Amino acid sequence: MAPGYLSNSKLYRDQMSNDVIGLELGLSSMDYYPFMPMFASAASSWILSCPDETRDQKRTKRTMSIAESIACTDSSQYSDGSCISRSSSVSSLNSLPRLQFRDHIWTYSQRYLAAEAVEEAAAAMINAGGGSEEDGTADGMRLVQLLIACAEAVACRDKSHASALLSELRANALVFGSSFQRVASCFVEGLTDRLAMVQPLGAVGSIIAPTMNIMDIASDKKEEALRLVYEYCPHIQFGHFIANSSILEAFEGKSFVHVVDLGMTLGLPRGHQWRHLIQSLANRAGQPPQRLRITAVGLSVDKFQTIGDQLEVYAKDHGINLEFLVVESNLENLSPKDIKVSENEVLVVNSILQLHCVVKESRGALNSVLQIIHELSPKVLVLVEQDSSHNGPFFLGRFMEALHYYSAIFDSLDAMLPKYDTKRAKMEQFYFAEEIKNIVSCEGPARVERHERVDQWRRRMSRAGFQAAPIKMLAQSQKWLKNNKVSESYTVLEEKGCLVLGWKSKPIIATSCWKC
Repeated sequence: MAPGYLSNSKLYRDQMSNDVIGLELGLSSMDYYPFMPMFASAASSWILSCPDETRDQKRTKRTMSIAESIACTDSSQYSDGSCISRSSSVSSLNSLPRLQFRDHIWTYSQRYLAAEAVEEAAAAMINAGGGSEEDGTADGMRLVQLLIACAEAVACRDKSHASALLSELRANALVFGSSFQRVASCFVEGLTDRLAMVQPLGAVGSIIAPTMNIMDIASDKKEEALRLVYEYCPHIQFGHFIANSSILEAFEGKSFVHVVDLGMTLGLPRGHQWRHLIQSLANRAGQPPQRLRITAVGLSVDKFQTIGDQLEVYAKDHGINLEFLVVESNLENLSPKDIKVSENEVLVVNSILQLHCVVKESRGALNSVLQIIHELSPKVLVLVEQDSSHNGPFFLGRFMEALHYYSAIFDSLDAMLPKYDTKRAKMEQFYFAEEIKNIVSCEGPARVERHERVDQWRRRMSRAGFQAAPIKMLAQSQKWLKNNKVSESYTVLEEKGCLVLGWKSKPIIATSCWKC
């Protein structure tokens, strides 16, 4: 990559209208963003100047240079020879009595996201070939600039400008292009859908959100895409491995055991997770359990029952008596009486990529589900979720977080499968693209892909009365990656008792365990 390419970026404009007072982004949002190279132009900055996206906000306007808003570890040299030190950065902050600290952190975070997105786009373009390094860098930066500019125009409800930008984006964001072009094509679809629902300025409400059931039954294409994601990406398999290991520990020496499975991993065919668990229970030291009960919670009753029938046969072949039950309910309407619990059995609750679907603007829905789980008094609750901040109150912040997160995922697919592989295209277009479009285009009840970082989940679980049960399996999980021949670019890190699977240090999936 050509050194100093970021210094020529015009991604940032000359002024900033700070409309984000009260945004709930803490210092934890910066945990995974390493310091990026400083922009050479001290005058370059990024503006997000559009009508306020939320009600009752105070408006604070201030012109900010990059020197005032980004600090580095020691000092940073600009092209004109000037530099900014840590102390001068602190002095700059102290001189801003009207600018709340959390707003400064938000601005700080968004600039890192933008810079990293540009860097990744440029790298993707270069790696894709078809031009010189300088051409690839310029194309990558241009595509990121177009995406961000289009997102700003959509947020500002500027339909004419957004439509013009979308036309240019469609010509450059190719479904079978580089990894970044491919992920950009998914964001273009999301922006197009959001723009179509935007009301004119002055109208009540800015987005007309369609209604959507949070447990919609997937189409055949989505089912196939999910199966391929399970096969080729380690995300779900990693979650299953950590979850089963924790469940086996809870079931150790017990004869009557019960798993309540929320959503059955989106209805993944064959019940892979529970086949592995049955096998492990049959081979454990001592006697296998006398009875294993699995209760599946969700609306896909026929699909779950088919999986359950297959599992009962599989368990019988391994000498285990399996009782499979289905509770037809979405998570929001679940009641404690729906779950049949025996006094002499050990209960665990398993949630793989499910609970984020009941995270709303208010905490009521999620708190209700967590209260029900708490009333069941499980020995352990296993929680596996996407580790990214896609539920912030501001569209542009969510957009930048999602762009950074899914760029890493598409980069991993590029490392595993050829450009024109149909399996790769199916995963991208029928699984990950659906998540992206929901994050970008939907609001209100229709927006169900409300992923949050592990720190936020830690706070939510603590408020609901759960205590963390640290997962001490770092060495085993790293060995699992190696044994399953997962790309070396995938890493596992321990984060305050949780295990986080990442791609090139970018967090993708977080696993955690909780007890009452």
